[in-house]
Amino acid sequence: MVGIVSYGAYVPLRRLGKGTQGWRSPNEKAVAYYDEDTMTMAVAAAIDCLGDRDRQTVDGLYFASTTAPYKEKLAATTAAVAVDLRKDIITADCGDTLRSGMGALRMAIDTVKAGSAKQLLITASDCRLGDPGGDLDQIFGDGAAAFLIGDSDVIATLEAYYSVSNELFDYWRSDTAKFVHTWEDRWVQEEGYMKVVPKVVGAFFAKYKMSPKDITKVALYGNNQRRHGQVAKALGLRPEQVQDPLFSTVGNTGTAATPMQLVSALEDAKPGDKILCIAYGDGCDVILFQVTDAITGYKPNRAMKTHLAAKMIFPNYQQYFGFHHQARDTESGGGPAASVLAREVPEIYALRGTKCNVCGTVQYPPQRVCVKCQAKDQMESFRLSDRRGKIYTRVLDYAAGVPAYERPAVNFYLDWDCGGRANFQLTDKKPNIEDVPIGMEVEMTFRNIINGGGIHHYWWKAMPIRETWIAKEEK
Repeated sequence: MVGIVSYGAYVPLRRLGKGTQGWRSPNEKAVAYYDEDTMTMAVAAAIDCLGDRDRQTVDGLYFASTTAPYKEKLAATTAAVAVDLRKDIITADCGDTLRSGMGALRMAIDTVKAGSAKQLLITASDCRLGDPGGDLDQIFGDGAAAFLIGDSDVIATLEAYYSVSNELFDYWRSDTAKFVHTWEDRWVQEEGYMKVVPKVVGAFFAKYKMSPKDITKVALYGNNQRRHGQVAKALGLRPEQVQDPLFSTVGNTGTAATPMQLVSALEDAKPGDKILCIAYGDGCDVILFQVTDAITGYKPNRAMKTHLAAKMIFPNYQQYFGFHHQARDTESGGGPAASVLAREVPEIYALRGTKCNVCGTVQYPPQRVCVKCQAKDQMESFRLSDRRGKIYTRVLDYAAGVPAYERPAVNFYLDWDCGGRANFQLTDKKPNIEDVPIGMEVEMTFRNIINGGGIHHYWWKAMPIRETWIAKEEK
């Protein structure tokens, strides 16, 4: 039996909402921060999905996105290293379509069924941009989902699928464009989404001799909130069957939209539930999952519920516009040396230090000689990206290269809970510096540190424990 073994998600902490000056929408929108992008969100979702599982048993990673950080470089390899997978694995990128997230999920299931792998990790992540202040800018949100596919301890199996290809310019972005383009809304919806989806779903039901009443939940992609509701009604779905499309809390997350809804559906699923996933973009994919008895013993990590509850509202739209819509200059200036990055991949991307086999002392960066017992070449590699720690001492930097409202930047020494001390920058911090006390507990997060020479330089920062952002009334 092959299917979904575990799931995870990531929603950025920052939101535009009712408390944001200059924000015209009644809905909230999740926004990747200045040091976040499609890659960092995918890694966060993957780590949430894997939890404390043995990562050496994962045989591959598929990375799905329409906004990958490079046009010519495999994103899946970077994500695989950051998540700390083996080298002898399958890696592939799926992109250029809003259906790539569910497409990668189906590909992974087919790969495991074929015997080419035992477990595959799938990430779907997007960070699309609409014209500043325009309709798409209000609708688009940022987020990611991840799934581990395997043949044991399966919590949901793929039961049926149906796909149709449809050539149409309704939403598109050329290789040189930054913002998503669209055509006249009525034509786009009536000739595209609202015409294609009901027809394809109807064909799916006819092929498998099913009807809407056989489905427990429907994870339905929607271009916007209004059209999503119209198509759900056209399909004959009852309100309780329709999974929350997240338009009021996150926004349209592109290729991650249907996968994120699937994560939400699985969080509340019971054995025997049938979850229908519908992805749209130059055609339509319909995929049916059935929940197994294993769901009763499965405990997710943060997934969607915690990420939705933990948030910070931007005080004004200009702050968001300043880093989100203005192009990052990745070409000019000196970037990190490719030779250095290649030599220090485990240290930089996987955040691996060393642990002394003689006295057990953890050290970062990796060392040959133990700082405590001076044993030489008695070290083993030790992953620190999934460890928590506390602030030992801190320095406030008022001239740091961060957005003005993020100053002062907090650089600090971190004491990990497993031992070891290292220097990091704090991100996603509280607005008041008094809320960053000595001894505060933090966790690690993969972020975009600096860009230059055409290279996105990723490394790790620390951030307050995500749950500390949940409002007291929601706990």
